[in-house]
Amino acid sequence: MNYPWHLYLMAVIYIFAGSMHFIKPKMYLRIMPRYLPFHKPLVLLSGFIEIILGIGLFFSSTKNISIYGIIMMLAVFLLVHFYMLSSEKAGAGLSKWVLVLRLPVQFVLMFWAYSYLKI
Repeated sequence: MNYPWHLYLMAVIYIFAGSMHFIKPKMYLRIMPRYLPFHKPLVLLSGFIEIILGIGLFFSSTKNISIYGIIMMLAVFLLVHFYMLSSEKAGAGLSKWVLVLRLPVQFVLMFWAYSYLKI
């Protein structure tokens, strides 16, 4: 099935982002909330899930499941964004305004994914 190019762009973005969990895991380990156990396995698992959900966007049989998965994943990732705001070390050197701006961006990404359920 032919989807709009921007759905394929979304898929590539999630596949790339998930791959980065394996290429640069230290970057993600730094922002993991301290109250979560098993940081490295969680970083790798979240990267794997991002890749699988991104791939799922390419197929009509898995597109909607992947969209719901992406929305849920982005909701869970809000915990990381709030943690980055609360800890200077976890903020990865980003200014507070950038960290605050990332919160509404998560909701924009959720809406972007949701908008493809109609297709």
